[in-house]
Amino acid sequence: MAETKSGYSATAKWLMASPSKVRPVADLVRRKPYVQAIAILDNVPNKGAALIKKVVASAAANALDRNRKLDEDMLYIRELRVDEGPRMKRVWFRARGRADMLLKRMCRISCVIDEIGKKTEAERGK
Repeated sequence: MAETKSGYSATAKWLMASPSKVRPVADLVRRKPYVQAIAILDNVPNKGAALIKKVVASAAANALDRNRKLDEDMLYIRELRVDEGPRMKRVWFRARGRADMLLKRMCRISCVIDEIGKKTEAERGK
């Protein structure tokens, strides 16, 4: 049976940041109200915080654009995923004619924002 997805989403791909460094920042703001999440991300000095803030702000803009009755105070981050993207492979030349492989990791950030107080059918069943 196909699951119907509710909420408003935004995705950023090909971001030059390691997913393992971005995930702890995502854990800080997951399931938080939108205004509180933006305040947290403004005060975290990591590069991942700026990347997540862009995606969360984009999802909120999508929500406010599609539903004119919504306000920023009515939104919360329902889902925030940091997945592994492709890896850039570079050669790192070493001593005595050897070479190592240097992996530059990328990530994808997906965010779903929904209204506070609105429950999906899946959440009601739990």
